[in-house]
Parts: sequence; structure tokens; C-alpha cells
Amino acid sequence: MNASFSSHILEFNFKAGTSRGVMTERKTWYLQLQDGKQTGIGECAPLAGLSRDNLDEIEGKLQWVCDNIDLGFAKLYDDLADFPAVRMALETAFISLRGSTPHTLFVNPFSKGKAGIPINGLVWMSDAKEMEKQMAKKIKEGYKCVKMKIGAIDIGEEIAIIERIRETYEPWDLEIRLDANGAFDRSNIFDVIDELSDLEIHSIEQPVNDRQLLKELCAESPVPIALDESLIGINGKEEKEALINDILPDYIVIKPTLVGGFRAAEDWIELAEKNGIGWWVTSALESNIGLNAIAQWLGNYPLRIYQGLGTGKLYNNNIESPLNIRKGKLYYRPTDQWGSI
Repeated sequence: MNASFSSHILEFNFKAGTSRGVMTERKTWYLQLQDGKQTGIGECAPLAGLSRDNLDEIEGKLQWVCDNIDLGFAKLYDDLADFPAVRMALETAFISLRGSTPHTLFVNPFSKGKAGIPINGLVWMSDAKEMEKQMAKKIKEGYKCVKMKIGAIDIGEEIAIIERIRETYEPWDLEIRLDANGAFDRSNIFDVIDELSDLEIHSIEQPVNDRQLLKELCAESPVPIALDESLIGINGKEEKEALINDILPDYIVIKPTLVGGFRAAEDWIELAEKNGIGWWVTSALESNIGLNAIAQWLGNYPLRIYQGLGTGKLYNNNIESPLNIRKGKLYYRPTDQWGSI
């Protein structure tokens, strides 16, 4: 077996605002395996400031994987505990290698083009006028669930947007999720929760990063709390179980690239279902290579909640793919062609 990797700079087609700043581009890597006539492709897409992976060491670690590919998947995977995004690339590349095509990782109704995955629309941080415009656009496009990033501008302005939306759309017409990316702290989060409590919010994702404060919020908040960043860097099953039992969130949000691939994500899902905790899966701004892998894997599950996979149209130079969105669902058209890497 031979292995190689290449890098790609993805260019956002807008200024992507989060509580950690504005992104205009991001770098990703593709790991390719060749075994006879079979090809496997996996994407390594760490996020600066969020991933556990040391970005300065990514290329060296990918080269190590390529140089030692004959060690096999299990050994390489075990040795990559500190590089979850590299783990994700390795795992998906090996799954891809076994598929009928490099882009057919799992066979299920989604990958056959017979079923769509319900997803949320995403409203990025900007000024209030632009955020409200984004919200209206998502609703017009047919999304029944919209996730709004909050915490970058005045929270009063953000709450006012939600209040105006609720004047027109009842909770059964439009599910509203909020994503704070840890933007708040003890000085303000309880006031924020209080103001949101009458607006029928589905959940607020990672309102704070402090574990003890999260525990208090999950026990007291009238608005359901979802964990996202708190899952990153938690590897062992015992450590995962300790986190869940300590905080007892209403939901967990799983990003396979940031938690170490599908095996790790499946551990989180099993733990959530065991404890009666809701879950959904979110892409981590991968290109269509990684997004496709996540979507096909997710197609194996009976989904009861909106997923966070609406990131395929973020870039000017994404890889052309059969993925498309119609009326708030992600679909795969097997007859469409993939672009080259």
C-alpha cells in the first residue's frame, strides 16, 4: 500500500464570523491511500484555536502516517490520540479504500440517493441587520431549524432578532438553536438565559467553557444546554462517561473531525443514548470530502433531530460533489460526478 497527502486552502465566500473571530480561509489536507487499483481518500481538517491537533505538526504527522502506512490501521490509529483530525483522515481513508468508489464509504438510503438528512440552517455572526437578513434567507430556503451564532455583538441586539422572528414563527414552525462557542461567563450567562427563557429556544450550545458553571447551568437553566467544545480532547470511555455524568447536559454536539473520527463519535452517541441525552452531529467546516464522509456515516442512523451538515456551500473553491441541499435536507446524487482534488 502507498500513501500520500496534499493540502488545499479553502476560501470562504463570505466573512465567517464566530466568537473567536472572523475567518476568510482555512487550510485542509487530503490523505490518499493506494492499494492496487483501490483508492482511499480522507480529509484532515483541524480548526485553529479549537482542535486539539497542533497545527504546526500536522504535515509532519501526516508524513509519518504515509511513511508507516504498512503498520496498518489499528496501530496507526492508536498512536494518533493527540491528533484527532489526523485520526479522522486515516479512518475515513481506510473506509474509503474498501468502497466501490473512493467516495462511497457507507451503503445506506442516503448514499444511494433515496433519503435526505434533515439539517439546520446556519446564521453566522455579523451586525444585527445582516444576521436578521441571513435568518430570513434560511427560512425562505425551507429550513425548519435555524442555528444562530451569538456572543460577538451586543446580546440585546441578538435577542431582539429572535423576538422578531418569534412574532411570526411559532416553535412548531421554526426550531431555533443558539451557538455561543463559550462566549459567556458567570458574570452574564444567567441574565442571558433569563432573557431567552420565554422565546422557546430549542437549545443553547456551549454557552460557557467552565465545567463547574456548565454543571450548574444544566441543573438550573430553563433553556436546554448542549455541549460541544467540552467534548474535544476527551478520549477514553471512562473519561467521557465521567464528563457526561458530572454535567448531565440536555444534548451533546458531535464533530467527528474534532473528537477523533467515527469510532470516537460512536462512543459519544452510545453514551448519550444510554443516559437519555439527545445528540446531533456537526461538520467542522470540512470541504465536501469530509462532509460527504460524515453524511454517509450519519446515514446509518435513524435520525430524530436536525443535524449540522449545511456547510458545503461555504467556499468559492470547494471540491465539486454530488451533495446538494433542498428545503432543509442534505441529499446525495450518486449519478453526479466528483471533482478532482
